[in-house]
Amino acid sequence: MKKYELKDGERSMTSIVTDKQVLEVLPYLRAVCPEDWAEAQPEVRRFPAKSRLFQREEATSFGMFLLSGIARISQIGEDGSEWVVNKLTPGEICALLVISGLSGRDYPAAIEAETEVEALFVTKLSFLRWVQEYEPIRRTVFGSLLDGIMRMGEQLQTRQTKPLDMRLVEALLSSTSECHPLLQMTHNELAAEIGTAREVVSRALRRYHRQGWVETGRGWVRITRRNELEALIGD
Repeated sequence: MKKYELKDGERSMTSIVTDKQVLEVLPYLRAVCPEDWAEAQPEVRRFPAKSRLFQREEATSFGMFLLSGIARISQIGEDGSEWVVNKLTPGEICALLVISGLSGRDYPAAIEAETEVEALFVTKLSFLRWVQEYEPIRRTVFGSLLDGIMRMGEQLQTRQTKPLDMRLVEALLSSTSECHPLLQMTHNELAAEIGTAREVVSRALRRYHRQGWVETGRGWVRITRRNELEALIGD
């Protein structure tokens, strides 16, 4: 098999094929034969939290499978604004990546690491061919595609029906706990998460701060009175 020179944090094609951890997260890739692995030129890459790992430029050359961590998928408006449309967890595949690849259109989003993440990259041609030729991969990809579309629909409905305060509080609570009350997110990122403007989030957080529910700083929010926030959404 062909060997690949590794960059920092990357694994060789041979190690990927035999890596039990990779295949446990992506069991459907066991169907891929060694020749197709070699042609796909796979690389496992690690990214720190808050870094961008995939956008239009990468989508012209690669397909991507998330191996660890959590990643946020954001669509980018013509004015440069971003809003979160979905999140990826290990083993999942971006629905927009599949749709854009099969339709021959540009990838309309960007993927950012919410936590430290690890992802498997393969060539775009191999990614699309695997979807068509390997039934276990096709079944998983289109199952993920359906799940992603349904989640995006649910998020859209939530943004249309739930008040802003409820959406913001749910975002704060879902990303923290009693033991880990600190959330490392900027006001911009929170605004993209719940589908509103940064100024709206900033005003709400200032109000929560005056009530003693949260503490805030540059790029972080700490929950100080979790019970009051839970009461706000009826939990």
